Amino acid sequence: MLALVNTPNQPAPVALRDIAEPVPASDHALVEVHAFSFNRGELASFARNKEGWVPGQDIAGIVLRQAANGKGPPAGARVVALVDDFGWARRAAVPSHRMAVLPDTVSFAQAATLPVAGLTALRTLRHGGPLVGRRVLITGAAGGVGTLAIQIATRSGAQVTAVIGRPERATGLLALGAAEVVQGIDNAQGRFALILESAGGASLAKAIQLVEPRGTIVVYGNSSTEPTAITFANFRGAPNARIQSFSYFTSEAEDRFAPDLALLVSLIADGALKPQIGVEQNWRDILQVAELLRDRRVAGKAVLLTDGD
Repeated sequence: MLALVNTPNQPAPVALRDIAEPVPASDHALVEVHAFSFNRGELASFARNKEGWVPGQDIAGIVLRQAANGKGPPAGARVVALVDDFGWARRAAVPSHRMAVLPDTVSFAQAATLPVAGLTALRTLRHGGPLVGRRVLITGAAGGVGTLAIQIATRSGAQVTAVIGRPERATGLLALGAAEVVQGIDNAQGRFALILESAGGASLAKAIQLVEPRGTIVVYGNSSTEPTAITFANFRGAPNARIQSFSYFTSEAEDRFAPDLALLVSLIADGALKPQIGVEQNWRDILQVAELLRDRRVAGKAVLLTDGD
């Protein structure tokens, strides 16, 4: 079958090649992949992994064969799923507890935006507790996680300040529910009960100045690749505030993946959540899409569609 294979020693980092069919374990289903997300963070994974590795975590498609243990969606079900890797292929072996069934009103492309970005948005916001009437600041607000987090936080009753890096990245964020959009975290005013911080470096240092007493900063990325110096004195204006690290694979119990994915799917079906797909192209255009992501020219999510070959 065809898959996008890691080629770190070649001019292009990935290439479409024939590989062996997956052999699912007893608790894994066999899924035909129709769409998958390309997350900007995955760009760095090309260099870290060996020749022949297949990337890919966010997938949506159709169950070809239910897990042998009888758990999870049946054959023929349209699903969204999260895998550790090997998702950029025509078929993938998927843990039965990491899938949710899609209603016909939710497209494969919409669903493919959800696993990494959607779970990150949902679960980082949970660290803020009840959000009704509270101020939430979201860095990287125009990205895949940010655009989903704005909508979920607003639906939860929060007043959201969206932080962007360039003026053109502000497009559409107020329509998603942001109360205000600021260019750079240095232009955010007041204090916030919850801050979702993805940049690191100077951005995280400023977030510490903006968090309110007993507030929470959830760190889920370091796109700047810069370190942040922190001392006890930084928290004098925010006593008992905390910095919470986040990893989407281990943030909650394994048995919560399917229910959380199902929740996100239901929000799309109800019209309460609208994934922002900045790029939707055939998977043969992977290198072009990689360049767009690298240059931060994608607002929202990048989705690639397989072509059935």
